[in-house]
Amino acid sequence: MRGCFCEYRFFAGKVGKMGETIHVNDNTFEKVVLKSTLPVLVDFWAPWCAPCRAVAPVLERIAAEYDGRLLVVKVNVDDNPEWAGRYGVMSIPTLLLISEGNVADTRVGALPYNYLKQMVDQILAVASPAATVN
Repeated sequence: MRGCFCEYRFFAGKVGKMGETIHVNDNTFEKVVLKSTLPVLVDFWAPWCAPCRAVAPVLERIAAEYDGRLLVVKVNVDDNPEWAGRYGVMSIPTLLLISEGNVADTRVGALPYNYLKQMVDQILAVASPAATVN
């Protein structure tokens, strides 16, 4: 019998495979995002949004490459409008980079990999040492 050993993380009742994006809702946002010890890249998106779908593989790549140093979280704004409203999200995709519970950077639109990588690297360079340990 063949098997696979996969590591999983548990976030406020959500199971996420390590190195993958995590879907959160209005009820779990505060615990997963704002109380995270790691910086968090939040993607406010919707299934009908073509640019949101276009940036999804880039976000998956970022999640895998920065596993253990950064969380990548997705919030479907149609099903979970509360936090999008609190952060004044007017267009999607909107990406927030949150560090220690505060917004460190905001970008709107489907950004290319190199641009997102640069944005994340800048935040990780100034993040607390606990967040940058490999």
